[in-house]
Parts: sequence; structure tokens; C-alpha cells
Amino acid sequence: MDLSDRVVLVTGGSRGIGRASALKLAGLGARVAVNYNQNEEAAAEVVAAATASGTDAIMVRGDVSTREGAEAAVKATVERWNRLDILVNNAGITRDQLIMRLSEDDWDAVLDTNLKGAYLCSKLASRQMLRARWGRIINISSVVGQMGNAGQSNYAAAKAGLLGLTKSLAREFASKNITANAIAPGWIETDIVSGLSDDARKFVLGQIPLGRYGEPDDVAGAVAFLASDAAAYITGQTLNVDGGMVMA
Repeated sequence: MDLSDRVVLVTGGSRGIGRASALKLAGLGARVAVNYNQNEEAAAEVVAAATASGTDAIMVRGDVSTREGAEAAVKATVERWNRLDILVNNAGITRDQLIMRLSEDDWDAVLDTNLKGAYLCSKLASRQMLRARWGRIINISSVVGQMGNAGQSNYAAAKAGLLGLTKSLAREFASKNITANAIAPGWIETDIVSGLSDDARKFVLGQIPLGRYGEPDDVAGAVAFLASDAAAYITGQTLNVDGGMVMA
């Protein structure tokens, strides 16, 4: 999978799945813009690792839940390389609480970052893709968007919304050689999983047929595939990377 000369923007690219995806794509030759909102040090580390692999990389600050932040991220990417070929909508947050205790602020924060951010970045980035008549939009959803989860109604709604957004984008852009696909990770070893108690970790592990938690690199491999020419005839689909948790 050769991504030489392709330009990628990864939102929420400073840690976890975003970090792994940025480094995987850089390793395949892509020039990578690492979007972050707060953790500049972590973003700088990703950029350093990406450039060490022999490609060009920059960090682009912007809160993609706002139009201003999304515009800043896309603008910085295009100004650097005069194109944007691949968008990975990965930025996401959690504000978990049972519905009776879930505040409107926490509902809005999760929907704005996880869903509205993908809408804004897709809208802005697609302008560059339409000019080139080539593009890849990859939305990082979650198995929670397929099956729900107690205490995560806001997160589940946002991730389910990403699946609908993906299918709509796929239909809108198919004639322009732009694909849109989603990835639904299961339980991946990120900051969220590291915060689980030992008992919770054991319980979750019992729900995973492959018998292990996923690694960010497991998801990054799927991102690389969907970004490549190997996936040129795939659009509007959801690829589960979940160890077999959800089987349609």
C-alpha cells in the first residue's frame, strides 16, 4: 500500500488511534497533518516520529467541534502542501453518565466533537478532493454506535450518527472518485480502557471472541487499507475492528 505523495489530515492525531494512524500512513509515504486541540507536546512527538520515517509532517491546532477550528486545521494542511487527499475523522471525547444524570452540556460536547467535527472537516476537506477528483474520507466510529452502551447514550448517538454520515457522503461523492468509509473499533488499549478497573477489564475481555484487547495499530492497519488504492471499490461501508465482538 503505497501512499507516496498523498496528503493526510488526521483529527485528534496526538494520541491513541489517531497517533497510530498518523504514523502508519506516514510510514507508507503520506505527508501527514497531525491535528490536536490541547496536547501540543504529544502532537510534536507524533510529528517527530513521522518525519523520522522519511516523510513530511506538521502539527495543526484546532478544535474541530467548531467551524473556526476545523477551518484552521484544513487551511494549514492545504497551505503546506496545496492539496488534501485523505481525511481521517478520529477526534473524539467521552462524557459518560446515565441518561437521567446526563447534562445537556455533556451531551452537546460529545455530539459536537465526535459528530459535528466530522461533518465540518468532511465538508471543508471535500472541496480539495473534488478539485482533484480523488479522495478518501475515513470516519472512526465505534461498536458502541452499533450496539449501544449503558451510560454512553451521547457517545453511542454520536458514533451511530457517524455511520449514517458515512453512507450519505459515500453516495454524494461516489461519482467524483471519493470514497467514504467508517471503522468501528471495539475495546482498544487507549486512555479509556486504561481507566477501567481490573474487574471491568476481565468482564469486557470475556465479550471478545479473540480473547484480547485491540491495539491502536490494529485500527491503523484498517485505516491504511481504506486510504489506499486497494480499497478503491469500497465505499459506504463499516469495517469492524473489534476482535469479533459484533458480528452482523
